[in-house]
Amino acid sequence: MKLLKKILLSFLGLIILSVGLLYLFNKDYLLKGIRITYLKGHKTAYIDDYPNFDNRTIEAGKPQAWPEHSAYNSIQATQKLQQTNEDLGTVAFLIIKNDSIWHESYAEGYSATSKTNSFSMAKSVTSALLGKAIRDGYIKNLEQPVADFFPQFDKRLTVGDLSSMASGLNWQEDYYNPFGMTAQSYLDENIRKIILDLKVVEQPGEKFKYLSGNTELLGMVIEKATKKSLSNYLSESFWEPLGMHEDALWQLDSKESGMEKAFCCLASNARDFAKFGRLYAHQGNFRGNQLLDSSFVKKSTAPRFAETPFYGYGFWLSNFMDKKIVVMRGILGQYVISIPEDKVIIVRLGHQRGERLTDKKFTKDFYTYIRESYKMINLN
Repeated sequence: MKLLKKILLSFLGLIILSVGLLYLFNKDYLLKGIRITYLKGHKTAYIDDYPNFDNRTIEAGKPQAWPEHSAYNSIQATQKLQQTNEDLGTVAFLIIKNDSIWHESYAEGYSATSKTNSFSMAKSVTSALLGKAIRDGYIKNLEQPVADFFPQFDKRLTVGDLSSMASGLNWQEDYYNPFGMTAQSYLDENIRKIILDLKVVEQPGEKFKYLSGNTELLGMVIEKATKKSLSNYLSESFWEPLGMHEDALWQLDSKESGMEKAFCCLASNARDFAKFGRLYAHQGNFRGNQLLDSSFVKKSTAPRFAETPFYGYGFWLSNFMDKKIVVMRGILGQYVISIPEDKVIIVRLGHQRGERLTDKKFTKDFYTYIRESYKMINLN
C-alpha cells in the first residue's frame, strides 16, 4: 500500500510539474488541445469541434433557396464515388449544375442544415472579404502596404502578398506539430500577439509559400480597415446578400480578444458554402447584384506566379481534365470545386481526405470527386 501511495504521489507530482512547465514556456494551450481532442477520442482537429471554442455568429438574412434541378437525384452516385465517400467519411456531397442542385446526399445523420468546420476554405472567404473591402473603399488596392495598418511590418509587404501566400513572413506551417505556430494559433486565446510578433524574413511578393499566418494577418488588416469584426463584415457583405440558408459561426481565439481565426474555422453547411463557388463562377455577381468587382475575381482565380500555377489569391487552381477549376479547400478534404465552363459546382464535406499523390497539389480524392461526378452528369 505504501509503495502504491508513493507511485501515485510521484505520478501526481509529474503531472503538476508538466503543467507548470507548459505555463512557464507559454505552451499551456496544449492543455486545451488535450481536453477538446484526445479526451474526446480524436487525434487532431475534427469537423464538429466548433462548440469547444468561442464563436461569433454570422447572421443570415432572408434565405434564397437553391433551386432543384429537374433531374434532381435521378442518378445514383457511381460505385467508385460511393466507395470513396464511405471510406473517407463524407457527410455531405453536392453536385450543382446550371445553378441548380442536381445531386445531393448526406450521411451519418448530417443534413442540409448541419454545420461542420470549413478549415482552410475560410482562407478563400477571407480573400473575398479583402475584395469587398477594396470595393467598399476601406482598402485601396492589392498593393496597399500592410504597414499602413500595422506599422511594425516591412513596408514592402502588401495585402495582396498576404492573400496570394507570398509574404516572406517567418511563420512555420506545420499542422501536426503540437508545439508549432499553427497548432498554437488554433488553440491559443490571443492570436493577435502571435501574429504581431511575426517578421518579414524574405522578399515579399516574389514567390508562393503557403502560410496560415498570412491569412490571419490579412483578417486583422480587414478588421482594422473596416472597424468591424470579420463575422459582421461577412454577414453584411456576403451572408445576407447571397441569401444563405442558415446563420454560420466563426471561431474566435477567445471572447476577450475576439479575433476570428481567419485562416480556418467557419462552421456552416454544404449549400451555403456552395454559394461562394457560384459567386466566383459568375465573376462576383449574384442574381444581378455585383458583390465583387469582376476584375478582382479574375485576378483571384488566375495564378500569380508562373512557377506555381496552382494558386491565385486565396483560391487553389487546377487544370484537371483540361478544365479551369477553382477550388476552396480544407485540411480534411473540405471542397468547393467550381468549373465555370461547364456550369458545375461540386461540394464535399467530411472527416478525412485521400492519400497524397507524387507531384500533385491535390490528394487522390479530389480527382475522384470530379471524375465520378462528370460520369454521373455524362459530361466527359
